[in-house]
Amino acid sequence: MLASEIKFCLRMAKAIACQFGPNCEVVVHDLGTNEPEHSIVAIENGHVSGRKVGDGPSRVVLEALHSDTTKLQDRLAYLTKTEDGRILKSSTIYMRDDDGKAIGIFSINYDISAMKAMEEMIQGFVGPARPEKEAPEITHSVGELLDQLIEQSVRLVGKPAALMNKEDKIRAIRFLNDSGAFLITKSGAKVCSYFGISKYTLYSYLDEAKSE
Repeated sequence: MLASEIKFCLRMAKAIACQFGPNCEVVVHDLGTNEPEHSIVAIENGHVSGRKVGDGPSRVVLEALHSDTTKLQDRLAYLTKTEDGRILKSSTIYMRDDDGKAIGIFSINYDISAMKAMEEMIQGFVGPARPEKEAPEITHSVGELLDQLIEQSVRLVGKPAALMNKEDKIRAIRFLNDSGAFLITKSGAKVCSYFGISKYTLYSYLDEAKSE
């Protein structure tokens, strides 16, 4: 992103955060950086998720960096959660260049934990609780994000790594690749150690996963 674009986004972030108060976090990610582990270039009310300028990406950003950015769609009013369990209502808007390629992300995360608690209390009086799909977690450490993605890959397969056969491991590695996990520095070594495979085997499994 150009410096002028970042400055404008910073002004917009300040305005939105001021309008909606301390529960509203606004984050700007630069997708053009050569260091995807440090994609946040502007943030307001970072205490909501515990992040700051220079921190790493969320899963949404990793997937954006890994995908064809011309095909990415904005996501509005979906639920995420922080590491300490607070519920956020989030919107993700992609900023694009003249060719339609995503060059940045403008994200709004509003802490609705108190509202959700009140909703659940009222729901307890007026009717049965409604099951909800688990919200993805926002992290500020790429190491924590990688750990999350590895755990999700294991849940996807449905068995611990020690009991996985070749096909199971390829399925898990396909999920990690599609999620952008291998954009994280030194992720390959951690994945190899976790699944008990060599770097050569990892590359072989990646090739098979991509060809399917």
